[in-house]
Amino acid sequence: MFEVVVITDKGANVERVRCTLRHCTIGKSRDNLVQIRGWRVAQVHCKVELTDKGLYVEDVSEGSGISVNGNKVPFYGPIRSSDVISIGSYDFRLGAVEDSKDAGNGITASTPEKPVVQKVEADEDWTMQTFIGGALDDKAPEDRAGEIERQRMFMWRNRIHQEVLRMMDLKRTDVGAMDADELKQKVEGMIDDALETMAKEIPDNIDVAELKTSVLNEAVGLGPIEALLEDDDVTEIMVNAFDDIYVEKNGKLTRSDIAFSSDAAVMSAIERIVSPLGRRIDESSPMVDARLPDGSRVNAIIPPLALRGPTLTIRKFSKKKLNVDDLLGFGTINPAMAQFLQMAVEQHCNIIISGGTGSGKTTLLNIMSNFIPQTERIITVEDAAELKLVQPHVVSLESRPANLEGKGAIPIRDLVRNCLRMRPDRIVVGECRGGEALDMLTAMNTGHDGSLTTVHANTPRDVISRLEVMVMMAGMDLPARAIREQIASAVHVIVQQSRLADGSRKITHISEITGMEGDTVQLNDIFLYKQEGFDEKGNVVGQYVATGQVPHFYESLRSRGIGVDMSIFG
Repeated sequence: MFEVVVITDKGANVERVRCTLRHCTIGKSRDNLVQIRGWRVAQVHCKVELTDKGLYVEDVSEGSGISVNGNKVPFYGPIRSSDVISIGSYDFRLGAVEDSKDAGNGITASTPEKPVVQKVEADEDWTMQTFIGGALDDKAPEDRAGEIERQRMFMWRNRIHQEVLRMMDLKRTDVGAMDADELKQKVEGMIDDALETMAKEIPDNIDVAELKTSVLNEAVGLGPIEALLEDDDVTEIMVNAFDDIYVEKNGKLTRSDIAFSSDAAVMSAIERIVSPLGRRIDESSPMVDARLPDGSRVNAIIPPLALRGPTLTIRKFSKKKLNVDDLLGFGTINPAMAQFLQMAVEQHCNIIISGGTGSGKTTLLNIMSNFIPQTERIITVEDAAELKLVQPHVVSLESRPANLEGKGAIPIRDLVRNCLRMRPDRIVVGECRGGEALDMLTAMNTGHDGSLTTVHANTPRDVISRLEVMVMMAGMDLPARAIREQIASAVHVIVQQSRLADGSRKITHISEITGMEGDTVQLNDIFLYKQEGFDEKGNVVGQYVATGQVPHFYESLRSRGIGVDMSIFG
């Protein structure tokens, strides 16, 4: 809990209110925990919230504003004992309360028992340091200066953004009636007007062009992550909270120094992603899978499931169309393995790519799909369309979630069954997660050889177990042996991709399914990656080896007079 001390502008205590929840509001309305009067006070003027990091105050007055230590800010925190929050003619101090019997009615050391208001006459750098509340204490001087600059830009971005929203409200702007280009042009004009109005207030060391771009991205784009989407070195973006964003670069996770202005800004970005796809996200449906126009995969989850606020995860697709030469360059595969996989795809082997989350399964599936001859008809089935095949004869199908009434859902399983009526030469399923595995195995066993899909599994042997479980999820009461026989006759090759300790991605196994022995599906490893340790930089050291086993279908090709290179198995 925390305590709000209301003070007049003359420094006398007016009211001391204790909030027993983790948040409260201050304003003119009776619904507020703290009710104050004044023509400059909005019905709900500001919101105070207690988080794990401390107390935060946010301006929700839509124009009237709040000031902290004499500086107008959209929100502020963590709040220090010396901070004075001003609304109209009232000043406030905030402090957490000891939640124990021994604490009495006093507030913690962070807020004095009898506050004395001191108007702050300080330079902007001091104000910026209080804005980030102690986060600079352990930083070197050069890092502290950089952090202050970032937070200064952050504050001004939010201030301009609030002004643009106010202008849109005053002009009764009908956003829904505009297309994307018209809306962008309209908002850009409003930003220019706001910048011109505040030109004398903006510090000289603020890059106005950068500020304008930042506000525009926040208003009509995906906010601060627009810059991350443009950065080719960033492969994944993880928004854990509006002010807690991580990125993956070269297989390593690092925290970014950018932030959204609020949870509402994150929600706006999510809605901009899912709305054009005909999907929705709200309290009744708080999770969604989607994609960006470039094919990047998006997952979003919002409260009440996400406790810290809306969460967004974007797995970027490379702007460059990757091919097998890129895999060789990355060290994901060696030439012999690449040659084998190309032959397996061309000769209509049914292939399953397995691996953990983020191991690169979909990227490998895209690359292996390039080996399919240009003359064949390919049907792709996905939850969120990501595959980008180069062949001319491709039909792409995407599942559909339920509507607001909980009706109209079209799952992947229905699409896979429908594929069989579309005269496919190849069926490519982005990922098997449930009962569609049975339909996929059925397709592989009924003349649709050359099909490809991915599953989540840690080893080729685990793939067999996962397929068994997924077939059972289809609701068919089949004995385990019958399911294994279906797997053994349908699947020819399993390609295992793993993400190693240093962040690199390697194909660690290429295995052939050779049939059944008793109740066990037999696996034959063709190629392996053997890890031998780490170098001085912490990178994994190892080598690809052929086991010496020759796959059955290679023997079959050779017996039919088709030229194959047997030396790759030596």
